[in-house]
Amino acid sequence: MAKYKIEIDRELCIGDGACCGEAPNTFEMDSDNIAKVTNPDGHTPEEILQAAQVCPVDAIKLFDAATGEQVWPK
Repeated sequence: MAKYKIEIDRELCIGDGACCGEAPNTFEMDSDNIAKVTNPDGHTPEEILQAAQVCPVDAIKLFDAATGEQVWPK
């Protein structure tokens, strides 16, 4: 089971692709050049957090899967 529930704000995403560079087994760009989650277990929780942190507009939101608490961005 994934440690994080991952949400991508499609309004905020600018198509930078940094998340895909950090975690290509978890994120990819869709046909609109917006990031999407392809596999929430594609990388370690640490790698997924790093991918969220490199997003220049904080479009990736991570929530603790067990508690629902928002982990990123703080």
